[in-house]
Amino acid sequence: MSKITPYNSTDSKKKQIGKMFDNIADNYDFLNHSLSFGMDYYWRRKAVKQLTNNPKTILDVATGTADFAISACRIKKSKIIGIDISEGMINVGKKKIKKRGLEDKIELQIADSEKLPFSENSFDAITAGFGVRNYENLEKGLSEMFRVLNKSGIVTILEPSKPKTFPLKQIYNTYFHKILPIIGKLISKDNSAYTYLPNSVEAFPNGRDFIQHLENVGFKNCKHIPLSFGIVDLYVAIKE
Repeated sequence: MSKITPYNSTDSKKKQIGKMFDNIADNYDFLNHSLSFGMDYYWRRKAVKQLTNNPKTILDVATGTADFAISACRIKKSKIIGIDISEGMINVGKKKIKKRGLEDKIELQIADSEKLPFSENSFDAITAGFGVRNYENLEKGLSEMFRVLNKSGIVTILEPSKPKTFPLKQIYNTYFHKILPIIGKLISKDNSAYTYLPNSVEAFPNGRDFIQHLENVGFKNCKHIPLSFGIVDLYVAIKE
């Protein structure tokens, strides 16, 4: 997988990703919900319902503004910890959690997804929404998920994908590569963030290729579930 970064900079990808999300944090939710036409709510609910082991503890990796953690909290009676490298995103997430009165159920903290500050077998489930492709070292990040997950624990991962059927493929490519970057730039005031998004999706392994990475670090019973005609991929895997 080629290393796509948000900025033309000598900084590490991790540092650039943190800076990018700090820059767009205040407008992230509006853009995320608007540019996905509200389908992101459906995608997260679909992913949470794959956590069929009734988890008591959930780790939400690359939590951003905590939308995935909040979705999980509404469906599962679990204690949830969300982690992210962006302080700006975490701060927005904390405000949302406080507004919804969920402070006793969801805890957010700044942490590196590729070096999780938790011991082995700490969580019954792990969720990751649209953040895994931002890892600097993909298998290192996935191996950290595996390490902190309990035996029989389930991981669910959402990532944007690339529709393959006509005419959706052509419509999607025009929207994703031409329209979305312009809207994102105008609203977020970050010239690179919404150009990085389609480029990172193009470079990210999907389908069987991504499942191979999950299997490489030890996950079993890996499933790939295309959502919304292949606009988004849902991956489900188990630590046996």
